[in-house]
Amino acid sequence: MCHNRSMPSVNIRQLRDTRRLKAWLRAGKTVELRERDRLIARIVPEREELKPPVEWPDFAARARKIFGDRVVPVVDDLLRDRGRY
Repeated sequence: MCHNRSMPSVNIRQLRDTRRLKAWLRAGKTVELRERDRLIARIVPEREELKPPVEWPDFAARARKIFGDRVVPVVDDLLRDRGRY
């Protein structure tokens, strides 16, 4: 028999002790529900609301501010340098 020791597990009788179950779920742990050492279900904690995505700076505006209208041939330089190695 193989148990995942990092995941708490309870049987049907121990399920009555809701304090321990709630503590595990609040800690973000998934709890295994077992009956006679057979896995019946997994109780998964509710996810917290996702944070809004991070606002990225406008890199194109930064490049225009630094380089202006001139074209920087970085790709051409990179392809030319690859032939050296």
